[in-house]
Amino acid sequence: MTTPSLQIPGLYKKAFLLSLFTIFYNIIEGVVSMFFGYSDETLALFGFGVDSFIEVISGAGIAVMILRIRSNPESSKSRFEITALKTTGSAFYLLSAGLLAGIVINIVTHHKPETTFWGVVISVISIVVMLWLMTAKKKAGKRLNSRPIIADAQCTKVCVYMSVVLLLSSLIYEISGFGYADLIGAAGLIYFSVSEGREAFERAKEKQSDCCA
Repeated sequence: MTTPSLQIPGLYKKAFLLSLFTIFYNIIEGVVSMFFGYSDETLALFGFGVDSFIEVISGAGIAVMILRIRSNPESSKSRFEITALKTTGSAFYLLSAGLLAGIVINIVTHHKPETTFWGVVISVISIVVMLWLMTAKKKAGKRLNSRPIIADAQCTKVCVYMSVVLLLSSLIYEISGFGYADLIGAAGLIYFSVSEGREAFERAKEKQSDCCA
């Protein structure tokens, strides 16, 4: 079904507002996650908070992308978008390296978190919010017949997966006290961070606007 032309500006505005919400939500999530991750000494939650700030960089690139394709849907990526993608990719690799170092140190020192309660709370909220964002972005993208916006919605799935990893590791530790649960969660974040970093650099090389495959 073709979207009436009069509705198109409103749909682009909605998509842009969703991108802004994504940015501001991740800023808040990042601050809260890093605070409790540091105070509760949980590596997975702290790493999750760092990831949220990386998503802010990515979100800024998406917001600029939406403004660009609103003016010219067939245009290529701007210099800002390419820089944002490369910065995002580098940040994901640095996060992976930092988490790996943290895992090794925690194993050597036999360190355990004080609690992972806030990891449970934050991850549940994140799952709910990201699922809503993914659905809203996909709906707007389909109505606009915009592959880049639909692809952005698909990218949000990774945020859901990372939230699920944090939730499971936090729940396991909180319920059983299994010492390595937090580190397993951090390892899961490394997997997705490396994947996201690689995809960011691949997207920076492409002329098309798609967020991810």
